[in-house]
Amino acid sequence: MVVMHGTDSPRTELPAPEDFTVLRRLPTRWGDNDVYGHLNNAVYYSLFDTAVNGWLLDATGQDIRQLPAIGVVVETTCRYLQELSFPDVALVGVALERLGRTSVVYRLAVFIEQDDGRAGQRAHAVGRFVHVYVDAQTRRPTPVPALVAEALARLEQK
Repeated sequence: MVVMHGTDSPRTELPAPEDFTVLRRLPTRWGDNDVYGHLNNAVYYSLFDTAVNGWLLDATGQDIRQLPAIGVVVETTCRYLQELSFPDVALVGVALERLGRTSVVYRLAVFIEQDDGRAGQRAHAVGRFVHVYVDAQTRRPTPVPALVAEALARLEQK
């Protein structure tokens, strides 16, 4: 959905935790903070990578590094909206944006875990993460493994 925010340029409406089938709990670490006292921008990419690959490990029940076809990251983006800092606990929303023949595009958002264990309603960052599947030996593009595609079907529910 596109919403106008008092300017001539459209902005995409920010997601809420309910927009995600999966929320991965990832505690921040002392070393994640930079000299400005908040999570360094590169840490968000690590949160995205950990959330997606951790979910894939759990959802497939397999060590995805050992599959004959592996997902390599070809694109990531992050839009920073609000600071996080140690000791915040991140809840990273993972959703399927698009499943292609050899690629997967994930839609992601970072929320802060509240005292009651639920995600705060405001996204602190939003992003995109693209895997292209390649043969583990030749590194040539290959179809998304059936095991992975079956797991991804569960992300399409929202």
